[in-house]
Amino acid sequence: MADIMLALADGIDWLNKKIGRAAAWLCLAVVAIQFAVVVLRYLFGIGSIWLQESIGYSHAAMFLLVAAWTLKNEGHVRVDIFYAQATPRRKAIVDLCGALFLLIPFAAAILYFSLPYVARSWAIFEGSREASGLPLVFALKTLIPVFAAMLILQGAAQAIRAWSVLFRQAPA
Repeated sequence: MADIMLALADGIDWLNKKIGRAAAWLCLAVVAIQFAVVVLRYLFGIGSIWLQESIGYSHAAMFLLVAAWTLKNEGHVRVDIFYAQATPRRKAIVDLCGALFLLIPFAAAILYFSLPYVARSWAIFEGSREASGLPLVFALKTLIPVFAAMLILQGAAQAIRAWSVLFRQAPA
């Protein structure tokens, strides 16, 4: 059973890594589009709301889609005063409690409360408030529950690994 759970955790890690690495390319898109906006505006006097909004969309999508990957790689914010010097067992306890009592409930609340919000947006195919803006606000809002689901999955993987360390089913 422990091998199955660790394989599940590995699968979650793999999925979030693939999504995170793909979404990280949006950083390049943000820079390239911003450069294009500046060049068009200041060299040619051309403005584009569509391009400006695509910067915000790309930026938001990048952060929402790389959050779980960041958690997997321990790049998230953590008060490291005690954790850095802790034993593997104590770290596993902190990780398990953090995942079960903080991360997963918080992400579940985001998921629960975002679903009606996203459904309303899809019902009207919500678009930009700007006349020539992107008609994809509903698609961007869809990333909110996706973000929450990915965090829940990564929190579960973190909890599985912590559990296995606590019960000596996997090396620390």
